Amino acid sequence: MTFRLLQHRAGNGVRSVIAADGDGAHFVPGFESVRALALHAIATKSTLADAVAAAGKGDAMDIVAAFEAGELIAPIDHEDAAHVLMTGTGLTHLGSAEGRDKMHRAAASGENLTDSMRIFLEGLEGGKPAPGQVGQQPEWFYKGDGSQLVGPSDPLTMPAFAKDGGEEPELAGIYIIGPDGTPFRLGLALANEFSDHVTERHNYLWLAHSKLRQAALGPELLVGPPPAHVEGTSRILRDGATIWEKPFLSGEANMSHSLSNLEHHHFKYALFRRPGDIHVHFFGTATLSFSDGVQTREGDVFEIAAAPFALPVRNPLARAADAPVTVQAL
Repeated sequence: MTFRLLQHRAGNGVRSVIAADGDGAHFVPGFESVRALALHAIATKSTLADAVAAAGKGDAMDIVAAFEAGELIAPIDHEDAAHVLMTGTGLTHLGSAEGRDKMHRAAASGENLTDSMRIFLEGLEGGKPAPGQVGQQPEWFYKGDGSQLVGPSDPLTMPAFAKDGGEEPELAGIYIIGPDGTPFRLGLALANEFSDHVTERHNYLWLAHSKLRQAALGPELLVGPPPAHVEGTSRILRDGATIWEKPFLSGEANMSHSLSNLEHHHFKYALFRRPGDIHVHFFGTATLSFSDGVQTREGDVFEIAAAPFALPVRNPLARAADAPVTVQAL
């Protein structure tokens, strides 16, 4: 069974969980957050679908109207943002090496492959191991904690020192760690991973710097078997007009790694299995406006949409004010 979970915050601050199936949606009585619903499902040894069914149906909800009113927040969060970890993997999609290789290639040719191409080819060869086996580990990066997670229509704000603010349309896996340290995948969300590609292009060893940015999730958490093929559209709007648009593909059928392999190489580290923590793990993309020479500006709007998600993730680009930091001896 596949359905979607959303988090709603009314104008008075009251929070609710919404379950959506097809064109219908309703409130889930008794729960104020998806995290609370997930912990309840773990405690009762049930699935999210069973927990939603047992809660019964509350009032019907128009999720399109709620999205346009700004009432839908990210589909996962934690009351303590330090217990949300945002991470990701790159060079995981068929074709994803092309854009990266353009940034990193100088005079490489023949057997003189860039590190980006080498890690992509290694993933292509060993990223989808047979069941029970461990495959090639992917590139991995850290984006920040839950303070860096913004809602589906909130601004994506680059730091004052950023060289660029660019979209990365992809899927993110959403996880919670159970009381015994078991990672549970709650589902998938549409995402804009958002990076500084100019900084990365200067030197690929600055990838870590380029990834320490905010990220946005679409409003829906897709619960159930992950779709093998996801096809969507990523676009940039400037003053209401589309200045760039391109299709993007995701899902295992379009990836050089299986989700299970990416999950293994993230959760094999014990520090990522701390009970109660939330993990938002971005699975990568092969589509970037930066690779097509687009230079974004403050006020541009990133819009990413893909079935089976009914709603997009749509975020304007902003820049933070300069905030000089002085380290003092104590």
